[in-house]
Amino acid sequence: MSIHFRKMHGLGNDFIVVDERKTPRDFSPTRIAALADRRRGIGCDQFVTLTPALNANAQAFVRFFNPDGSEAGACGNASRCVASLLATETGQSDLTLQTRAGLLTARVLPAKEEGRATVTVDMGRPRTGWQDVPLAEELDTLRLPLDGEPAALSMGNPHVTFFVDDLAEAERGPALEMHPLFPDRANIGFARIDASDHMRLRVWERGAGFTLACGSGACAAAVNAVRRGLAGRRMTVEVDGGEMLIAWDDNDHVQMTGPAQLAFEGTVDPEAYPK
Repeated sequence: MSIHFRKMHGLGNDFIVVDERKTPRDFSPTRIAALADRRRGIGCDQFVTLTPALNANAQAFVRFFNPDGSEAGACGNASRCVASLLATETGQSDLTLQTRAGLLTARVLPAKEEGRATVTVDMGRPRTGWQDVPLAEELDTLRLPLDGEPAALSMGNPHVTFFVDDLAEAERGPALEMHPLFPDRANIGFARIDASDHMRLRVWERGAGFTLACGSGACAAAVNAVRRGLAGRRMTVEVDGGEMLIAWDDNDHVQMTGPAQLAFEGTVDPEAYPK
């Protein structure tokens, strides 16, 4: 039986979004990976499902899956896209998403063009304990004992940030994702600080590789820059796909603002793909 899906993106970080709130589906990791394949499937950086919220204050429970079928706890760009969808559905501009990383609140700003919205998502408090990341052993997360002394934290998923002068160092990302220090693997960011309020960033995403944008990675890099005394608490983070505004507010929450856009809608028969 065919199902409806939406293809959305935030700064080129693209997603297949499937609404399962009325009709649950069984998407195995193998089937998700097949649908995410850019040559044999629909193609995406992450596969996103909406199911009924377990919290009365939330509009949906949102799950995020990497293109290899593994599950991620959070995704900033996808959260903006889902918030945009739910705002259109409900007519509300303030929304709450339930995720495995906790509740995320979002505010959808008035659209300047059809199909495209600007959304602010409260990504919550960064967690900087070694067990929160997690790391394989107790270490100072401000300076890990790796070449380049990166900083690490969790934004609902593990992030490691290297501060570099040359973004060509991002080619180290694939090997670092699998480093024994990161038992759950890690998203590896490479940040060049251009000013106290501007950063250029590339992220090797766990299970996905290089993408045009990584929302949680931008949040992590901005917070780590503040922790290291390299930047202010409000900054523009420029990624390959465009720019996001990241603000680490006085309540210790990270506010991420950026675009969300519908690319197209369609139907697909999941049974045509491996289980």
